[in-house]
Amino acid sequence: MNIKLVQIGNSKGVRIPKKILDRCQVEGSLDLSVENESIILRPVKKVSREGWDVAAKEMHGAGDDQLLIPDVFEDDTELDW
Repeated sequence: MNIKLVQIGNSKGVRIPKKILDRCQVEGSLDLSVENESIILRPVKKVSREGWDVAAKEMHGAGDDQLLIPDVFEDDTELDW
């Protein structure tokens, strides 16, 4: 597929068709690298639960990590499954 460069201020850019973005699952940003005189664009994949460890430590430090409901039933009620 041939595409043309477009002027963007002092730089140049390309328009990537939506079908290609969808196929490559591009959501927010791309990683750009140069390999063997070729421009390589790769989608940046989000890491599942990224930052949860930091948030959990902050919650614990603020005392916000207490259970909202009891972890077990206080009466010995048997549940029918």
